[in-house]
Amino acid sequence: MLTTDRVESDLKMKRALRGTLFSILLLMLFSPAAMAQGQNTQAEEEPVIDVMGKIVDHDYLTLVGVKIYLPRILLVEGELYVYGSTKSAIASGEFSEVDGSLTRADGAPVSLDMSITSHLMYVWFGIILTLMFTIWAARRYNRGIGKSVEPQGVTQNIFEVLFIFVRDDIAKEYIPADKYQKYITYLFSVFMAIAFMNIFGLLPWGVSATADLTVTATLAGITFFITQFSGSKDHWRHVFMFPGVHPLIRIILTPVEILGLFTKPFALAIRLFANMLSGKILIICILGLIFIFTNIFGPLVGVGSSVVWVSLTAVLYILKAFIALLQAYIFTLLSAVFIGMAAEEHDHDHEHETIVAAATDMNT
Repeated sequence: MLTTDRVESDLKMKRALRGTLFSILLLMLFSPAAMAQGQNTQAEEEPVIDVMGKIVDHDYLTLVGVKIYLPRILLVEGELYVYGSTKSAIASGEFSEVDGSLTRADGAPVSLDMSITSHLMYVWFGIILTLMFTIWAARRYNRGIGKSVEPQGVTQNIFEVLFIFVRDDIAKEYIPADKYQKYITYLFSVFMAIAFMNIFGLLPWGVSATADLTVTATLAGITFFITQFSGSKDHWRHVFMFPGVHPLIRIILTPVEILGLFTKPFALAIRLFANMLSGKILIICILGLIFIFTNIFGPLVGVGSSVVWVSLTAVLYILKAFIALLQAYIFTLLSAVFIGMAAEEHDHDHEHETIVAAATDMNT
């Protein structure tokens, strides 16, 4: 009996599997996309939604659905060319567009492209808003609002909360007490600028400039130079000399320490870039499922499924807003940690006395 039941169960499983495979085959053969492909096999397929086209840098700025083309500044073989837009550069006859990039008509490649781009514009927006926010608050404090009396208004209270947070919980916490004050300005500025640039990506037409590796690498490079110029003599001794370490061991440790000077800003740049880029791609892909389902199964399924995808996107927007502030905090925190490690002084004489005293106690 058991053998007969097992055989019947296997037969039912095989039939179900065949039915599933047959259904999948019918779906592939008679879906709207497959039928359209069969009708026009020679036509070049275009993607339902261009994910990369939404996140790459552009030569135009989109504001509320309106495209504003940006200037092109090109250096070719030592000669500078300035145009109002890519279209005007091509219309002049001096440049042609090849594979999405401009090349001079005689075939000479562009030596240096200093054009204004959408990502650069949003970097400027973030910096300008940070300056406006800070200057506005500084003027109120100079008038005594927030010094002799309590801060007034929601905006000033938000500024004070953020500034005190950066000062007390980041700068003061990780940088030596006698040095942290001169780094507060940089840490607060970079925190606010990154936060603004991250939040811009939440706008339907906006761009997260921090989803561009050149932007995050520039920010990390600034932290790198500040860290190195803030390095104490003791810091550099630990990089090259390693007090108390055998000379043969230094041969191994010194290259590792020098490499570590560059891996820290590299980690800063990649961490911020990867987090902001992945969030943008995820939102575009989820919303794109509406068009993909419409293209494959028809408008009824596409519109019906949009309730799920839009709801999920709304939740992701809330999460992305939190991540925008979190990543600004993490970048600022790590910058303070790296600066504090370089600026810190170690009392080797005191450490030596402690070790000697401990050894004496053990002997006694």
